[in-house]
Amino acid sequence: MKFLKIFLNFYLNASIHVALAVFSLVKITEQYFELSLHQNLSIFIFFSTITGYNSVKYAGVAKLHHRSLTNNLKVIQVFSFFCFLAMCFYAFKLQKVTLLFTLPFLLLTFLYAVPFLSGFDKTLREVSYLKIVVVAIVWAGFTVLIPCVEAGIQFNFKLFLVMFQRFLIVIILILPFDIRDVKYDAISLQTIPKKIGVEKTKRVGLTLMILALIVEYAINVNGISKNAFMIFFFLVIILLMRSKINQSKYYSSFWVESLPIIWWLFLLGFRNL
Repeated sequence: MKFLKIFLNFYLNASIHVALAVFSLVKITEQYFELSLHQNLSIFIFFSTITGYNSVKYAGVAKLHHRSLTNNLKVIQVFSFFCFLAMCFYAFKLQKVTLLFTLPFLLLTFLYAVPFLSGFDKTLREVSYLKIVVVAIVWAGFTVLIPCVEAGIQFNFKLFLVMFQRFLIVIILILPFDIRDVKYDAISLQTIPKKIGVEKTKRVGLTLMILALIVEYAINVNGISKNAFMIFFFLVIILLMRSKINQSKYYSSFWVESLPIIWWLFLLGFRNL
């Protein structure tokens, strides 16, 4: 049991779980647009997610405590370095136009972590309400736009709808994290729950999820995709409504972040019936 707990904590703290969630959303996009499998791109995005998230989470910690880093953090640093190398390796296997389209989203990720505002002591993460929007834009870009660019899909209304839906879904999935972090976030960091309260935040999430459901029916005539999305829809609503400030350690970091993976698995399951 102790080994499993150590493994689970590393799996979550090293951002492997969130990378699998992003990977799953890429695979869902491939299904929605009936794209041929682009494993090089999927693996590139997987390692990019680990590199980006660990840089955001641990860069400041490593800078302040580089002489007294815990063994766990040192292992995560080494792991992240090898993921960065893997990201670079797979980047060379992508089309130049795809890499060009990744630049704005990589820049947003960089500015999310590196101070450049208000005398170079403030990041995008610390700007009221901008944190959740930046993360949603980056996720939507990497999981919808970039796969379509790599596949040579021209920008059209369906692509716009899928990106908009993905943007909404990511915002909704972030809300349980923001609810959890109400008691930890600085007063200056005005997240949605801190500004309007937990219950109103849940109602906002429910409204956005209903809008995402409407968009789903505008995107798909395929019953299989709709059925998989309906399961995902109800699971999101259940976990959102049960979110609270004093939630269990793994509620958001494991269960909420598992939802895109579950969505993809149900989509695969229905298609293979």
